[in-house]
Amino acid sequence: MKLILVGLLFISVVTAIRRAPLFPKFKGSKVENDYQYKEMWYAQTLDHFNFLTTDRQFSQRYLVSDTYYKPGGPVFFYTGNEGDIAWFCNNTGFMWDIAPEFNALLVFAEHRYYGKSLPFGKDSYKDAVHLGYLSSEQALADFATLITHIRKTMPSVANSPFISFGGSYGGMLAAWFRMKYPASVAGAISASAPILAFPEMNDCELFYKIATDDFKLAGGDVCAAQIRKSWNTIVSLGQTAIGRSQLQSMFQLCKPLKDINDVYMLNIWLSEAWVNLAMVDYPYPASFLEPLPSWPIKEVCKHLQEDATGVTLIKNIVGAANVYANFTGQTKCLDINQQATGNLGDQGWDFQACTEMAMPLCQDGIRDMWLPAEWNFDAFAKGCETQWGVTTRKYWTQSVYGGFNISASSNIVFSNGKLDPWSGYGVLKSPSPSIVTVFIEDGAHHLDLRSANDLDPQSVIDARNIHKQNIEKWIHEYQKQH
Repeated sequence: MKLILVGLLFISVVTAIRRAPLFPKFKGSKVENDYQYKEMWYAQTLDHFNFLTTDRQFSQRYLVSDTYYKPGGPVFFYTGNEGDIAWFCNNTGFMWDIAPEFNALLVFAEHRYYGKSLPFGKDSYKDAVHLGYLSSEQALADFATLITHIRKTMPSVANSPFISFGGSYGGMLAAWFRMKYPASVAGAISASAPILAFPEMNDCELFYKIATDDFKLAGGDVCAAQIRKSWNTIVSLGQTAIGRSQLQSMFQLCKPLKDINDVYMLNIWLSEAWVNLAMVDYPYPASFLEPLPSWPIKEVCKHLQEDATGVTLIKNIVGAANVYANFTGQTKCLDINQQATGNLGDQGWDFQACTEMAMPLCQDGIRDMWLPAEWNFDAFAKGCETQWGVTTRKYWTQSVYGGFNISASSNIVFSNGKLDPWSGYGVLKSPSPSIVTVFIEDGAHHLDLRSANDLDPQSVIDARNIHKQNIEKWIHEYQKQH
């Protein structure tokens, strides 16, 4: 840890593991659709697993659209992620696209501690005492009791089948919801859900390898090689005040790089930008993060086709990074400290990662375009103890949800895209006839849950058709039993 570059890598990988929600980070509240829905509230139990505190409640937000609903139709139920539910509602167009076909009621349930569903208001993130009720188990219990409430207060859906939907962490919850509460939902569409990403379940380097493969596929080996070379080049130039001033000028940074730690932050920002681009490498222009062109990694790699060094390399990296940060040319300066959107709860996810959601990620510098950085659980857990005063439960998630042993479950579709870095930790092989897996050859992160687009590749069209076939099957099975 004495070398500057080793220190940089340690900081970078810890940040990637501890700070980043499964959904990519972005600056603004950008949505690409304007769907109509009602904002509703439910008096939710604070602690479902302690009978001495059942009188303590908080207001859980959920969104409802009956635009396409007809009595007798199903309820499509989105299991909210680590952020504002309105953002997920507006960016999950697949549910809206197929609702008319199924005469479905749409419900988007917000996850506790995110968005407006804050159990202790402004004090919800105050400390571990206030955050102690934040867990996937509590969230699933919230969803189950909310569905009971909806059935009781909306007689027309009292006997209707509920189908859970979710992408990324929401996809994990959608699948786990069907596993843990099979009476609540008749089936689950689980998109880009890395439920196999926990300690000792998989290769911790897969995430960064797949991200690197995306850049190689789009721009050849030279593109990834130039990014790999850039980390040392930026740090080397940033050793002096003159070099840091030069970096500030080239990247058009909003604030000066005062010391080498600020240079590390620049590299961390770049690392997250490349990762985000891999997750949203969509086949059409989109504003999910920033306004981006179709197949944005191809545009990035156009700037990285020469085997450059030194200042020339950094200038090329600037051009590549601006595809992500300033494609419209309207951004006045780059703020490397502004990584996350207000729609995503970084503090909440950081706490979850420190308690039950520790997902090992590492970099080997050979199969990926980053520099080597190992995963060390003991160091990770120590950092969590220092920050939050909590003990990380290394195998808790496997114990609660079964790890690889999911064959006893039923009526789940797991979809993963080849371009999605998280796909290496998804369910790619079906363990039973009633668990369906879909691999989307041209798909990035939960592309199949987005609205249909004329530029969609056939692989995602096929995936959505499989989703619909299974939804229809689950509805018929439910209706026969009821």
